[in-house]
Amino acid sequence: MNIVYFGTSEFALEPLRALLKSQHKVLAVVAQPDRPSGRSLKLAPPPVKVLALSKDIPVHQPEDASGIDSVNYLKGLRADLFVVISFGQILRKDLLAAPKLYAINLHGSLLPKYRGAAPTNWAIINGEKISGVTVIKMNEKMDEGDIMLKRDAGITPEETNITLNIKLSELGAQTILEALDLIEKNKAVFEKQDGSKATYAPKLRKEDGLIDWDEPGAVIHNKVRGFVPWPGAYTYYDGKILKILRTEVVDIARDDLETGEVADIIKDKGIVVRTGSGCLAIRRLQLEGKKEMDADAFVRGHKIAMGYKFNDK
Repeated sequence: MNIVYFGTSEFALEPLRALLKSQHKVLAVVAQPDRPSGRSLKLAPPPVKVLALSKDIPVHQPEDASGIDSVNYLKGLRADLFVVISFGQILRKDLLAAPKLYAINLHGSLLPKYRGAAPTNWAIINGEKISGVTVIKMNEKMDEGDIMLKRDAGITPEETNITLNIKLSELGAQTILEALDLIEKNKAVFEKQDGSKATYAPKLRKEDGLIDWDEPGAVIHNKVRGFVPWPGAYTYYDGKILKILRTEVVDIARDDLETGEVADIIKDKGIVVRTGSGCLAIRRLQLEGKKEMDADAFVRGHKIAMGYKFNDK
């Protein structure tokens, strides 16, 4: 089949690689425009654009993919199918009607759970044990199309948003090829979503990463795992932002201390902090403007001891 591929982020890379190796033809890739990145805020191309250009695939980067000029360009490609994965824009009716068949989307959750922009983040933040990918036939509503395929994957206790994204991207590559095979053989079957079971995964904000030490240690631990690489879980140390990169829930009861207070410093274990329920060991961290390091190295270079209290400013 002749396909136009819509994708922007790293999550969309493995499925695109799989398509490029398949018998299907990718006519063009549609990605978000280049955006400022890094401290220098230089314009950087999205990962999918880089891959496409390396394979001599034309790249289309409209501010609004559903705009008149964009729709006319994409109609002119005469694609059989649109494949949309982590693209970042809602496609409107005129655009969805452009391919000969329809548009399908691969979403990084088991729909109708975690509709929205950050499904892998919220699955980990909420302590889920299972996630997966879903292929839907797209409509104008975000992640509400009829379901064609679902494939699940386990979430390990130490899984992070980064590792889960990699896992689901690889699973997605297999699943999208399976979906295309069914479509090509006219065997695709679609089932409406049960909206009463829908949950949502809204886009994260920078302020979401600020640690509330009054929350239980297990809740904070899940947020640390779910907020990487952005917005990152953070607290404050002597007025500077301190990113918390890896933690471990520890079975130490220190109800005599205030939340956010250092209960112990254990070599090769971390900086143990009292939370709203139990304690949390900080294993890896990064002070603003400094390199990432383990807790032992941080303690050697900074004035921190039992009784020190992390705070929110």
